[in-house]
Amino acid sequence: MPDTRFQRVLLKISGEGLCKPGAGGIDGEELHRLATEIKLVVELGVQVAVVVGGGNLVRGSVISVDSPIEETTGHYMGMLATVINALAVQDTLESLGVPTRVQSALAIASVCEPFIRRRAIRHMEKGRVVIFGGGTGNPFLTTDTGAALRAAEIRAEALLKATKVDGVYTADPATDPSAKRIERLTYNEVIDQRLRVMDVSAIDLCQRSKIPIIVLDLKHPGNMSAVVQGKGIGTLIDS
Repeated sequence: MPDTRFQRVLLKISGEGLCKPGAGGIDGEELHRLATEIKLVVELGVQVAVVVGGGNLVRGSVISVDSPIEETTGHYMGMLATVINALAVQDTLESLGVPTRVQSALAIASVCEPFIRRRAIRHMEKGRVVIFGGGTGNPFLTTDTGAALRAAEIRAEALLKATKVDGVYTADPATDPSAKRIERLTYNEVIDQRLRVMDVSAIDLCQRSKIPIIVLDLKHPGNMSAVVQGKGIGTLIDS
C-alpha cells in the first residue's frame, strides 16, 4: 500500500457534480464516476467523509425569487435535496463494495442517521465512508460552510474542494487561454482577493482550524487519489 499524505479527508462536491454539464437531476454515469474516485482513495487506507450540495435539484436562494416560497423555506428544501443526493451517493458506493453511512443535520430517521460527531468518527475508523447531508441544519448557510464545519468537527487533515477545473486560476480558463493555474495560496490571499473558491466563512473556519484546502478537478480520473498521496494536483490553500 503506497504512503499517503493524509489519513482522513473530507470531500466537498457540488450537486452539479452529480449531473451532466448544463443539466440537472442525478445522472447514473456521473454518480459511478464519483464513487469510483472515492473507492480508489478508500483502498489506499484513507478515511473519507463527503459533503454534497443540492444545486442540481433545488437552490433555496433561487427557488424563492419568482415564487411565493419564502427564502427560509427554500433553504430547507435545498437541505433536503442534499440528503437525496447523499442517498444516491451511498447506494452507488455500496454497489462498488464500499461501506457507507449517511448522517443528516436534519432528523430523517427513516433513511439516515442523525449527525453525531463521535459516531461519524467511529464509522470512518471502521473504514466506512460517511456522507453528510442536510448542510448545517440552518438556513442561509451554504454547503461550503457545512463542509468546513464538518471537516473541523471530525478533525479532517484536508478539505478537498471539487470544481470544474483543476485548481484556482489567474483568470477564467474557459474564456482566457492565457490563464495560469496557481499552485499555492494562503487563506488570507483567497479572502482579500475575493477569489470565488469557497464562501469566506468556510475559508475562515478552515484557517482557524488549520485545515488545508485543495481545489481539484474530480472529473479527471485518479486526481483524488493523487492528492491524498501528496502529488502536486490542483491548488493548495493553507497558512
